[in-house]
Amino acid sequence: MKRIHLKKGQIIQHQGNLNTNVYHVVNGLLRSYYIDTTGKEHIFMFAPEGWTIGDATPPTAPAALYIDALENTTAIVLSKDLSKEGANAEKFINRLRVLQTRIIMLMSAPAIERYEHFIKTYPAISQRVPQRMIASYLGITPEALSKVKRKRVYKA
Repeated sequence: MKRIHLKKGQIIQHQGNLNTNVYHVVNGLLRSYYIDTTGKEHIFMFAPEGWTIGDATPPTAPAALYIDALENTTAIVLSKDLSKEGANAEKFINRLRVLQTRIIMLMSAPAIERYEHFIKTYPAISQRVPQRMIASYLGITPEALSKVKRKRVYKA
């Protein structure tokens, strides 16, 4: 298994890259994101310690996502060939479950429910990333996130 050490801000995958990998975070924090044709960034997922992150495109197809380090990070590089990564298959399945839930929520849940799910899924991240990144992940503006957080305080 190959370990890599990344500096905060280091990009390890660009949109369009071929032969991409999957990364299991030992310590630190990674994120994946998409940049649309207007230049707007959309955060797809975060990967704190113990989480796995990657692009779902086949290794020979161009990557759809960027992956970068939000903190100094140590990660293990994994192959996209699950037959070679049998011991890590459970991590991939867990990631799929989280993504499926997120997509369903983005399609149907109010912003406050999406925020509650974010807090449950990533309990320590809200203090580690800027609020604009959380808003991007939730598919709302930073202003809307502020309103959601205020509603949550009054609800408690």
